[in-house]
This record gives sequence, C-alpha cells and structure tokens, in this order.
Amino acid sequence: MVKQDIRPIKQELRQKYKQIRRTMDPQMKQKKDNDIFEKVISLKQYQQADMLITFVSTEIEVDTHQLMAHAWSTGKQVVVPRCIDGTRLMDFCEIQSMEDLEPRTFSVLEPKQNCFILNQFPNSFCIVPGLSFDLSGFRLGYGKGYYDRFLNQYDGTTVGICYSSCLHPSLPHGKYDRAVQWLVTEKFKKHLEKSSNK
Repeated sequence: MVKQDIRPIKQELRQKYKQIRRTMDPQMKQKKDNDIFEKVISLKQYQQADMLITFVSTEIEVDTHQLMAHAWSTGKQVVVPRCIDGTRLMDFCEIQSMEDLEPRTFSVLEPKQNCFILNQFPNSFCIVPGLSFDLSGFRLGYGKGYYDRFLNQYDGTTVGICYSSCLHPSLPHGKYDRAVQWLVTEKFKKHLEKSSNK
C-alpha cells in the first residue's frame, strides 16, 4: 500500500486558514479573542495551575497577551518559547513582563537571552498554537515541528485555542503528532477524552 504524502495537503490547509485569519474583521477578532480568553480563565485547570506556558501571539493568531497579563495578576509564572538557532528545538523561558521579549525567529516576540530557561514545568497549563485544530484535538501548525517535539515530552494540561471558523473536521496527522486535551473556541470549551497520541 502506497503511503500518502500529507505535506501538500497540510500546506494547502495552512494557506486556507491563514487567509481566513488575515481577512477577519478586526472588531470581530477582538470580540472572539475576548470570548476565548474568558473561557480559558474559567477552566479549573488554569485557575489551579502555578505556571502558564504560552506562545506570544502574532496579529493573525488568537490573542495571548491578555492571558499573560491575567496570569501575572494572579501570581502565576509565565513561560514562553525561544527558538534555538540552527535547530527545530525551543527553550522555554520565564518572563516577568512584555519588556522581557524581543523580535527574533520569524519576527515573533521571544524571550531575551538573559531570561531564565526552565527544564521542568510542575503544575503547569500549556496554550498550544495552531492555524487550525480538528475536533479530536489534532493541530495544524506552521510546518516547522517545534511544538511537536515539545509536546511529546510535556505531561501537563494542553489547550488548543482556535477560532471556530478555523476548525477542520479531521486534520491529517502523523505518528509524532499529539492532540491537545482541551479545545477552546469563541463558541465552546471542550474536554477531549481521547486526546493523547503518545
């Protein structure tokens, strides 16, 4: 049996969901971001966590800046990734404020070099980026594989945040892809029972 190459399919889907995000009305996007934020902070797993691990959102992504501010205000550690030059790996660094960030890989805001790198993430809650998620919790990333490597080592709570217009019924995925445990859109928050593909 010939194994289908899913890379062209994924690339086509990436273009589709990037276009949906780019053409979203700014006021509508802000409302959806606020609705997603409220649903995330209402999760018991978030409220009980000591540490928030999150990506720093770009203009076309679900906003995480508000979430980081909330985490700081409630005494949580905030940890964000920094790509390791020349690899597909990331360090995860604690930041104390947005001042600890600077534009780096792909012009994304990342922790400055003097930020403390963590190797353990006790009682943490991880927001996972994705251009799209499906209803089983599998994600469509940007194609570089950074988060796939991290998620296969991480054993805390994982949450995918996504606009409902960017949900896909069933995304193609490989053996190294790991589904998130929770999926949150502006319309719902859903616990995914069979979420791990480890």
